[in-house]
Amino acid sequence: MRRMKRQQRSFADLDLERQGVRMEVALRAISRLLDRAANLLPLVAQDLRRASKQPSKGRDGMSAEQALRSLVLKQVKHWSFRELRERIADGITLREFTRFGAAAVPQHKAFHRASTLLTAETVRVINATVVDLALTLGVVDVRWVRMDTTVSETNIHFPTDSGLLWDAVRVLTRYAARVLEEIPALPARLFNRTRAARRRMQALHRMTRSERQSRQVPTYRELIKITHQVIHNVQAVAAAAQQAAPGLELEAALRVGALCDQIRHYAGLGERVIAQTQRRVLAGETVAAEEKLYSIFEPHTDLIKRGKAQKPVEFGHKLFLAETRRGLILDYQVLDGNPTDEGHVAPWLTRHRERFGVAPDLVAGDRGFYSAANVAHLGAHGVGRECLPQRGGTKTAERAAHEKSRPFKQGQKFRAGIEGRISVLVRGRGMKRCQLKGRNRFELFIGLVVLANNLLAIGRHLANTRRRPLAA
Repeated sequence: MRRMKRQQRSFADLDLERQGVRMEVALRAISRLLDRAANLLPLVAQDLRRASKQPSKGRDGMSAEQALRSLVLKQVKHWSFRELRERIADGITLREFTRFGAAAVPQHKAFHRASTLLTAETVRVINATVVDLALTLGVVDVRWVRMDTTVSETNIHFPTDSGLLWDAVRVLTRYAARVLEEIPALPARLFNRTRAARRRMQALHRMTRSERQSRQVPTYRELIKITHQVIHNVQAVAAAAQQAAPGLELEAALRVGALCDQIRHYAGLGERVIAQTQRRVLAGETVAAEEKLYSIFEPHTDLIKRGKAQKPVEFGHKLFLAETRRGLILDYQVLDGNPTDEGHVAPWLTRHRERFGVAPDLVAGDRGFYSAANVAHLGAHGVGRECLPQRGGTKTAERAAHEKSRPFKQGQKFRAGIEGRISVLVRGRGMKRCQLKGRNRFELFIGLVVLANNLLAIGRHLANTRRRPLAA
């Protein structure tokens, strides 16, 4: 991941070009758009070099251009990293799109590593540049904007207190066992309680409703006690390992230090799980959603309730999206907690005016975005027409007439288009569930999904209009 310039084309590449091998029309348009945004490749290269202490030394890996194009292709096609690698290796046109040409394609791990090094800030800058290109080409019209919120899930199992306690026990025991593998003569002893914890967890999951009345609390007490014992035991192993680390070789000492850091991290999360289980199960206290921990692997996960009959609760992050009539997403935000939709209107309008210098002529959203303050704010800041249906309460004669008017109904028909856009993002671009770990990578994932959507929307529009505004 050190090389900045494009690799030299081989005779095989020139022969394929002579034979007339061409990419599909939409991918060719996306490729030309990425060529226009080539000035951002140094930002991508800077991110990819973060893991290298001496970027100027060693063999060449993927270039910044190859990494960016490969990640865009992955989201456009909704492939896994393994399938991405196989498709690029087997496809002549995909090799051309990703700039690998006749060169060897790296393993899937290299693409995954590139995705973990790229930052959400860099992807946001690339998205802004793509929107600017769309404005320059006349593809996007920012005068009509529709907005909505949706949820993208984190990669966790359904959280139960017993399941979280079991997660803490097995993960802490695993890391402590690795420490003992590095230092076999460590005086601290590890007591493996995973079997006992698993049995209690499974017993809790299998209890009937009548059994829970008499057996749930005692079984939880046993599971909490085991988890406490494991945490204290593993912390003692980590403390002994840190004392013995100075006498080890450098590489072994570094590995032991990293394992002890993981033990401290998961021990702290385990204590949080114990505390919330004691409050909720033993004390019968109602714990607020924002105080709960839903996963020790993705502790940033929020509980989202949107009133959906098929999915009463979701675990992930709420997203705010604002798009144009041609499906170009102008603004996206990863939100904390489960805020109401009406609180996003004023901040979005401020960002929109700062970004494009003018308020839109029409703003459309569902009834969740309505409030009298939002309607007044939109009118006071230059929005020509607001199409936000009033929810609840008695409508004034003026409001009722406004919502029955033809322009308002047209605006609501326009608003319905964002439902289809969300469906495309969820089913076609992989936004339903983020497989990357951590809050920063979650935001990176959403940014890549939006980037793939915008590039594809622009590419399809340019292909359908049969114009050639971009240089080959």
